[in-house]
Amino acid sequence: MKILARPTLVATAHCDLPCGVYDPAQARIEAESVKAIQEKYQGNDNPDFRARAVEIKEQRSDLVKHHLWVLWTDYFKPPHFEKYPELHELFNKATKAAGAAGTKGSNDPGTGQELLDYIARIDTIFRETKKTA
Repeated sequence: MKILARPTLVATAHCDLPCGVYDPAQARIEAESVKAIQEKYQGNDNPDFRARAVEIKEQRSDLVKHHLWVLWTDYFKPPHFEKYPELHELFNKATKAAGAAGTKGSNDPGTGQELLDYIARIDTIFRETKKTA
């Protein structure tokens, strides 16, 4: 005879792990590095320095995208997207701002600032969701 066990308690959470694990600060720190590298690139004509700066900037831009994707897919849930309908578009724009059309493909610190501005908007919403968690 086969006995099927059913849980007596169902738990739900707004994220995959206990609160405090996810934070846009990780993306912001990497984006600050990207912008700083762009600024240093602009102030240095040495080709070897510039090549290394581009390589590091591209790596950091990828890390920004990674941290944003984790927030987008693991932290934010349907109730958040209902309350903040701009979130999907905001994350889309932010990850593109860290991509080839943004900081990964540009040495202009203006693209770094644009990325930081998107992350700041995401952070504002993130902080608001923490108040209701």
